[in-house]
Amino acid sequence: MQYLLDNFFALTITGTTLGAVYALVALGYTLVYGVLRLINFAHSEVFMFGTFAALWTVMFLGGKADASTGQVIFWVAMMFLAAMAMSGLIAILLERVAYRPLRKRHAPPLIALISAIGASFVLSETMGLRGKIAGWLGLDDNLRDYVGNARNNAGLPEIITPQPVFTVRDYAVTNVDIFVILGAIAIMVLLDQFVKRSRLGRGIRAVAQDPDAAALMGVNRDRVIQVTFLVGGVMAGAAAVFYMLKIGITRYDAGFILGVKAFTAAVLGGIGNLRGALLGGFVLGLAENYGSALVGTQWKDVVAFLLLVVILLFRPTGLLGESLGKARA
Repeated sequence: MQYLLDNFFALTITGTTLGAVYALVALGYTLVYGVLRLINFAHSEVFMFGTFAALWTVMFLGGKADASTGQVIFWVAMMFLAAMAMSGLIAILLERVAYRPLRKRHAPPLIALISAIGASFVLSETMGLRGKIAGWLGLDDNLRDYVGNARNNAGLPEIITPQPVFTVRDYAVTNVDIFVILGAIAIMVLLDQFVKRSRLGRGIRAVAQDPDAAALMGVNRDRVIQVTFLVGGVMAGAAAVFYMLKIGITRYDAGFILGVKAFTAAVLGGIGNLRGALLGGFVLGLAENYGSALVGTQWKDVVAFLLLVVILLFRPTGLLGESLGKARA
């Protein structure tokens, strides 16, 4: 308890930063569930592909420490562009290959769930075999250096050196912390406004509420579902950039634990609720840090799932509970 009290503000800032990443990934889970009533367990690998896209982009552009402000802005912008494009593309391919054929054949939900788990393993192992795949494709040595050929960690050059901006008690809040937290919140606000006010957003809410009635009103369900996967993938790509800037390391299975926690955050806030995903992500990030300070870092993952069990015992619909289809216009 004393450790928690002594480091309360440090744990709060780092927990909020991690929670911002959880929340962005959780948006993909909650969007797909809201529209299809499907838990897309392969979404964690969509995030993982985004981390590698961000890493490869910086490597290709020659990213390094102690660069000028203009170079850093350019590198970060290219990271966002590459990661969002990669994750969005993987999400669309996932919907097209793994889910749409089952939907056309009116497969039971359990079959779609098994397909999601299988797709998750396929995507993860594909990245794990990236070196061999590069060899099969006949890529030259320079390109193979960018792709990598091992299943161990791959590190991002420290293109943004953490600099203290202000101090809260004994913890120095860095520019990276502020960028991750404010950037994630800004992206979430944009998504919330997109779903509430745009034509495609209204289509997403219509299909989530009543797909048959939406089809009778002229809503193209397949297009809405594809857009839903694309938007979720783009959110995962943005989360991947923030994750790489803060954590700086990825690997072929980096999405597994983080994806499970992001799913926990989505359920915690209210699965199918965009604002619930935001709240659940931040609550989970803080709870993990506070819990690990009380019982030890080795129990950090246990604390997250214990919190989920407690919340669902008293409020099965999550903290907010309002579904995507019933979101206010």
